[in-house]
Amino acid sequence: MGRIFGTDGVRGVANTDLTAELAVDLAVAAAHVLGETGAFADQRPTAVVARDPRASGEFLEAAVVAGLASAGVDVHRLGVVPTPGAAYLTSALAADMGVMISASHNPMPDNGIKFLARGGLKLDDALEDVIERTLEQPWQRPTGAAVGRIGDSPTALRTYERHLVQAVGQRLDGLRIVLDCANGAASEVGPQAFRELGAEVVAIHAEPDGLNINEGCGSTHPEALQRVVIESSADAGFAFDGDADRCLAVDASGELVDGDQILAILALTLKEQGRLVNDTVVATVMSNLGFVQAMDAAGVTVVQTAVGDRYVLEAMRASGFNLGGEQSGHVIMSDHATTGDGVLTALSIAARLVSSGRTLADLAAVMRRLPQVLVNVPGVDKSRATTDVDVAAAVAAATAELDGSGRVLLRPSGTEPLVRVMVEAATSAKADEVARRLAAVVGKALAL
Repeated sequence: MGRIFGTDGVRGVANTDLTAELAVDLAVAAAHVLGETGAFADQRPTAVVARDPRASGEFLEAAVVAGLASAGVDVHRLGVVPTPGAAYLTSALAADMGVMISASHNPMPDNGIKFLARGGLKLDDALEDVIERTLEQPWQRPTGAAVGRIGDSPTALRTYERHLVQAVGQRLDGLRIVLDCANGAASEVGPQAFRELGAEVVAIHAEPDGLNINEGCGSTHPEALQRVVIESSADAGFAFDGDADRCLAVDASGELVDGDQILAILALTLKEQGRLVNDTVVATVMSNLGFVQAMDAAGVTVVQTAVGDRYVLEAMRASGFNLGGEQSGHVIMSDHATTGDGVLTALSIAARLVSSGRTLADLAAVMRRLPQVLVNVPGVDKSRATTDVDVAAAVAAATAELDGSGRVLLRPSGTEPLVRVMVEAATSAKADEVARRLAAVVGKALAL
């Protein structure tokens, strides 16, 4: 069996890859590993467990809760709560660990389990590796009064909502906002937080039934949001994914505003307020070159990491930066959150609309997105992508050809024998031409 943990917890088809038995074993192993690292500080440990609305979350929640309680952990079930809500409540309720059951933007048959340490922080790779090694190892089972107790936290979602409202601290009266909740975990808290701050809300895809999460809606399918924003004459629209840790936006004319543009707006807002730590924002290597150029022009330094919000957060924590994110819409505002928070992001952009008196299109125009073409090259030896002489020469030639007006990036897949070739250029035609030419070289030079 290969590594169970991926870039964001354990994920797969529920009841096939991710079974109830595995969920129990993972919960037990996580309890033991965190206890052995001193996370429980010799106190009776507590955990919070949350999930998104997908049907399989019901039996996986039961399995995780059973595993934790059998290992002597007291469990508070939060119910359906966004991932950032689970992270916040892990900290706010002083829990020793948290568990989120969700497959984020994946289709309904999938599900996932991710663990959070005290304070609502994701576990690092090393701790996940130890949890894997602990699976199915013999252990001494507590009995009698030592077994964990299980209870519900009916006010959890309201507590998280109050946190969002307080974090934004700006009334939204006069705004008409459309929210696409992806029939996911933000279907209740998203519209409610906006309404509490005075916005008029048109909520779509906010009726989860356990089967319709992410189905043709949310941040991966913004077409309906674009249409409804125009039909409703709304000021803006925001789309979340299934667990609401990401957010994309739509301006009043129906144009998509991606994660890079959202990050640019927030970076300049915090800089203007004197709140952007070291005038620095953290992004990934996939961020559009237009974002980097816009930040440079505004006097904001961009620190780039590998793709994945966990790597963005690691870089932020290492240097004390308070803003980072990805093009996909994961935005981490560490003054208020320990992970990407789609609802907080949307509220913050809406607050900027009110405080500036500007439109979203005007705010997003701070950066010009360079055309970006991504070509997947399958059936190759991805391990040689950065060392092959012919590939290196082709990348150097393409970079010289773009002459500062674009860039080239090769990314080996983490799970497949595949290399992704990304090219940005001044025009779509140029980006496509260079990407396909470079992909042909990669395919020939690295062929298996």
